[in-house]
Amino acid sequence: MSLSAVLTATGPSPTPTPSESPTAVTVPSLQDAQESATNAAGWVEENWSTWLAIGLRVLLILVIAAILRVVVRRAITKLIDRMNRTVQAVDGTALGGLLVNVERRRQRSQAIGSVLRSVASFLILGTAALMVLGTFEINLAPLLASAGVAGVAIGFGARNLVTDFLSGVFMILEDQYGVGDQIDAGVASGEVIEVGLRVTKLRGDNGEIWYVRNGEVKRIGNLSQGWATAGVDVTVKASEDLDRVKATLVEVAEKMNKEEPWNEFLWSPIEVLGLDSVLIDSMVVRVSAKTMPGKSLTVERELRWRIKRAFDAADIRIVGGPTVPPEEDPALDPTAGIAAPSVYSNTASPQAAAASPLTPVTPPGAPK
Repeated sequence: MSLSAVLTATGPSPTPTPSESPTAVTVPSLQDAQESATNAAGWVEENWSTWLAIGLRVLLILVIAAILRVVVRRAITKLIDRMNRTVQAVDGTALGGLLVNVERRRQRSQAIGSVLRSVASFLILGTAALMVLGTFEINLAPLLASAGVAGVAIGFGARNLVTDFLSGVFMILEDQYGVGDQIDAGVASGEVIEVGLRVTKLRGDNGEIWYVRNGEVKRIGNLSQGWATAGVDVTVKASEDLDRVKATLVEVAEKMNKEEPWNEFLWSPIEVLGLDSVLIDSMVVRVSAKTMPGKSLTVERELRWRIKRAFDAADIRIVGGPTVPPEEDPALDPTAGIAAPSVYSNTASPQAAAASPLTPVTPPGAPK
């Protein structure tokens, strides 16, 4: 039997359907792969110029932002260095040399420079980031709206921190106080040992350290700027000779003005201002002088010491406080040792009768 007869007898073999062979894998032909590669190359060829333009634009934005940031930061640094070298307002004066503390100027300039550099970097880099996103055609409206809502939420949640920070910035810019100043901040007082944007550190009179938030300070009393006043009130008897008292005080003042180190502490001659008040048997003479900031108490103590010694040598009596009326001697009053008469001492008085005990009454028929 021939091969064709056998094939004819058996009949055509059944062709498998797709449902019968679910695991069949379609292998792409070489023509399909070539067509896909051609499409991809065409798409790249059509869009490469756009990609290149976007990349160059992003690179240009980043380069300009980096250069601008470096230039601005260097300009701020040079400005701060110039602030450290020159103080035009008080240059060449003795008062300026005292007020401008080196450490105070250094910390103030560093704080201002840090704030300015941070603000400049934030503005430049933030603007560059938004421009880059805009280059990729990203809608910035939802992002800006979300940032605004987040900023408001953070502002409400950290309002105390924001208040402290802003108060510290304005305090430094206005130069309200600095390191080494003696200040009264209301909530605490002492010498400033550190100035920050959020907290000011003070050392109290007893050595304690106070951390005062800048936002809590409502008023500042700087005791180290300008000059201080040393005032001494001398109370003498009303019978003293005013001319002799004044001459003694003037002699003490002239001698103290010429001696060291008091001639450096005193910024004006000690003056006898005259009578400050007159009482019944005393009078108050006031002595005053302008001193170096923070040295008024020292000058007052020394001035009292010298005035007391000079008055003792001149036989001028110093009295203190208001006049106290003298007490009467009880021995001079003959009735002082006799007690006041009492109504209870008379047995016939109504008060004595009311205070006497009642006589108990025996009921009739009761055993005695």
